[in-house]
Amino acid sequence: MSFSMNFIKTNLEKINASIPENVTLVAVSKTKPISDLQEAYDAGQRVFGENKIQEMVSKYEQLPKDIQWHMIGHLQRNKVKYMAHFVDLIHGVDSMKTLKEIDKQAKKHDRVINCLLQARIAKEETKFGLPFSEIENILNLEEFKQLNNINVIGLMGMATFTEDENLITQEFKSLKDFFDKLRTQHSALETLSMGMSGDYQIALQHGSTMIRVGSSIFGSRNYIT
Repeated sequence: MSFSMNFIKTNLEKINASIPENVTLVAVSKTKPISDLQEAYDAGQRVFGENKIQEMVSKYEQLPKDIQWHMIGHLQRNKVKYMAHFVDLIHGVDSMKTLKEIDKQAKKHDRVINCLLQARIAKEETKFGLPFSEIENILNLEEFKQLNNINVIGLMGMATFTEDENLITQEFKSLKDFFDKLRTQHSALETLSMGMSGDYQIALQHGSTMIRVGSSIFGSRNYIT
């Protein structure tokens, strides 16, 4: 146990020392046991990201309530209701229908839920996300402006899974340029979530304000505690 605790604490300290103060570190804790999350919490981490709602709900119920929970996986609308009472930020919103469902469920709990619109920047067919033009369309819809229980605070994007750093750089730069353009018309946009364990250093060089890091904190998914 002490090895695990030192391993996680050391990794968190190393990452936090390497990122600017204005960058939020989301500890991606999917598939990890409660004990690992508790150790990260004890080391000072307060923001955790999960990609399955059922797993996030279970961990929310067992862990301290000052944790900020981020839903980082692809979101099924029919499951929003299970996390609407506590989720702090939803990263991967990629449709107006999903925004309306989040707004509906947030209203039931008298909450305003923060969201990021997911932009599609990767060349891979498997990646979700909206074209830049569709994001602009959504933000300008009168229907969107009537949603009082959501707050779109920025964008999220995932680069192609590749060792080609030039391609990753190109994709992150395109999202940052688009983000800067949007902010001239939508001042509420303040968060740019891009970068994971394998590419967050590149993302930081191109203006990311939020990184999602899992294996570099907790070890690979089959890491044994």
